[in-house]
Amino acid sequence: MAIVNTFSLKSNKKIKINFNGGDLSSDGGLLLIKEFAAKIGFIKLVKQLFKTNDHTDCRIHTDSDNLMQMLYQIIAAYFEDDCADELTNDPIMTAILEKDSLASQPTLSRFWNRMDDDTLTQLDEINSKMRGLVYSVKAPEHMLFDLDSTLLNTYGTQEGEGFNFHYRAHGYHPLLCYDGLTGDLLKAELRDGTQYCSKDADRFMVPLLQEYRTKYPGLPLYLRGDSGFAAPDLYKACEDNDCKYAIRLKQNKTLIQYAADADEALYRATLHNQVDYAVEYGEFMYQAGSWPHPRRVVFKIEKPYNQFVHLYTFVVTTMESEPYQVIQFYCGRGKMENFIKEGKSGFDFSSVSSHAKVVNANRLQVHALAYNLFNWFRRLALCKSMRKQRVNTIRLKLLKVAAKAVHTARYIVFKLCSSCPYRQEYYETLSNIWKLQPKLE
Repeated sequence: MAIVNTFSLKSNKKIKINFNGGDLSSDGGLLLIKEFAAKIGFIKLVKQLFKTNDHTDCRIHTDSDNLMQMLYQIIAAYFEDDCADELTNDPIMTAILEKDSLASQPTLSRFWNRMDDDTLTQLDEINSKMRGLVYSVKAPEHMLFDLDSTLLNTYGTQEGEGFNFHYRAHGYHPLLCYDGLTGDLLKAELRDGTQYCSKDADRFMVPLLQEYRTKYPGLPLYLRGDSGFAAPDLYKACEDNDCKYAIRLKQNKTLIQYAADADEALYRATLHNQVDYAVEYGEFMYQAGSWPHPRRVVFKIEKPYNQFVHLYTFVVTTMESEPYQVIQFYCGRGKMENFIKEGKSGFDFSSVSSHAKVVNANRLQVHALAYNLFNWFRRLALCKSMRKQRVNTIRLKLLKVAAKAVHTARYIVFKLCSSCPYRQEYYETLSNIWKLQPKLE
């Protein structure tokens, strides 16, 4: 039969092809993800904490298995539920899930539709407990909350979708809070598309601030946000929880008037040289009409190279650093845009295709959990030469490795591609995983 199914290329008769190569997979690197997830207690935690409100007595594919399958699929860039049908008997996927076959697309669709507010709480708890396990391996010296929002495109009449005037498009407008130092997604919340950036931002942040204050007392907390989050309620939430903040203010005539002296000084300094870049820093105490008391505002006025205009940056802050240091600290939040971009392009945060908003909220949380699992893997276990690379590059080099499964009476031997150029990096990563010593409960 093998001879019948073998064909020669017309361009070169010496080259023959058939589909009798054996039990093969293109995702040999997922074995590393499986080993890492088991080592840090992630798989055990999912089995303990995750369960949908399912009244069926017995299912072949349990909720925790379905969740782990989706996480592995997302990390391997199989974002759609339909991909499960193509991976049903994939030797790597079935091995890491310890199953004879994967859950099918209809099974996964029913799994998503069982999700509700309870599963949202469970996923948030898994994220929170995993942070503790990760910090037991490498504790942070301080925590930097980068707060922002983004647009997730929607199609059709999905619950909660709406036209967002900032992005000039229809979709959802979720709130996101990242660790500005590590890129971990600390919290995500799906919101209606019409919501303004700072809407309920204080309610969003308070549980996270209180968690860090309770679990990690003495850990310095900092928060950054753009002008969309210039809201008194958010300032108060940070002040009540001893979190120093630097949040940009929208430019207005009153703020410019307060900085008039520095503006005049910059004009005099550049009077005879209108080509070179020049900048002035300063600060003042300011109380807006909606503020109960004055707050410190630092500012930067700059004249760009070869321009005549002056550009203003105003930041309200509780930090005690020099004005230029506060401005530099605030400008560092630009890295968050890269985190959001990687989440949307590398982990498909925009996969909110269900009609029900609560299901889409769960979808976002699952994709965010996959993002975090991979980010923890990259930070704690990945070989040193690859840690600064983006997920698509790491997938190509380390995860998409051809593997052949050989079954014996007692074992499954995966023979990885002999010509893989990143064999040494694979071994180094596996060694790093084995050296981890998380404090498991």
